[in-house]
Amino acid sequence: MKLIIAYVKPERLNMIKQELYKREIFKMSVTNSLGCGQQKGYLEAYRGAMIEVNLLKKVRLAIAVNDDFVEKTVEGIIAGAKTGHIGDGKIFVLPMEECIRIRTGERGPAAIG
Repeated sequence: MKLIIAYVKPERLNMIKQELYKREIFKMSVTNSLGCGQQKGYLEAYRGAMIEVNLLKKVRLAIAVNDDFVEKTVEGIIAGAKTGHIGDGKIFVLPMEECIRIRTGERGPAAIG
């Protein structure tokens, strides 16, 4: 079992969801986040003063999958998020020790679904 965490541009979320649905990946958690990376932000005029905005809006996806779905999930995120420009995002794949479905008490790969 793996936990896949991706930080992507908010405007690419619908494309990513469509790509994941094509690959039969339907379960995910989505949260708004702020961050910066190589793009380092931008300058913006606010009430006549120039300010530097270096924390950009991103979306954080968290997807728990069984081992045989890892590549399909990563490929789906890349297919939906990639524009070829700085700021497309990052994907992290982490080992997951345990998953427990609260409703039934199922554990492990069966609990992920």
